[in-house]
Amino acid sequence: MSILGVILAGGLSTRMNGHDKALIKLSGYPLIEHSINRLESQVDGLAININRDYNLYKKYNLPIIPDTIDGFLGPLAGILAGMDYAAEHKYTHVITVAADTPFFPLDLKDKLFDENFDINIAKTISDINQKNLHPTFGLWNVKLRDELRAALMGDVRKVMLFVKQNKWRSVGWEKKDYDQFFNVNTPEDMINAELIENGKIV
Repeated sequence: MSILGVILAGGLSTRMNGHDKALIKLSGYPLIEHSINRLESQVDGLAININRDYNLYKKYNLPIIPDTIDGFLGPLAGILAGMDYAAEHKYTHVITVAADTPFFPLDLKDKLFDENFDINIAKTISDINQKNLHPTFGLWNVKLRDELRAALMGDVRKVMLFVKQNKWRSVGWEKKDYDQFFNVNTPEDMINAELIENGKIV
């Protein structure tokens, strides 16, 4: 087993006035650096999925993987791009994380991995919502790539629609002080992320 980590940063950031979310700074460091720091020790290799501003990411000295299907088709296209790169470089699995989620668990890979399932998806467990799935945080068997490509060509766009066509399970992390899968979509979210980062929000 060999796992490639793929940071999904290919979105259009429409709610951040078109700014590349992955490069917006949290406590002085771009969001993507928080993702790199949290994921790199959990995987055998690391790559970034983006579709623009390639030169701005060269400083991270990581492979840059654009979508292999044109049209900004969403996270599934980024997952497929990761699978294609992984297959070419002899990885058996891909673990994906969203670049706009700077607090995801440091035991993500350990808890997600289960060879009995082809897809393992993260979720938050709380008293309010017992089934809060985070489908961009997943561990994917690379053997699914042809099936995923066919699904995308057949207009499947929702991650969970594809997931549910396969052998999958969800794995939960309890929400305690804050949701570890809190993601930044708006300027207001960035304010809350700064509060979390500095231990001022529960």
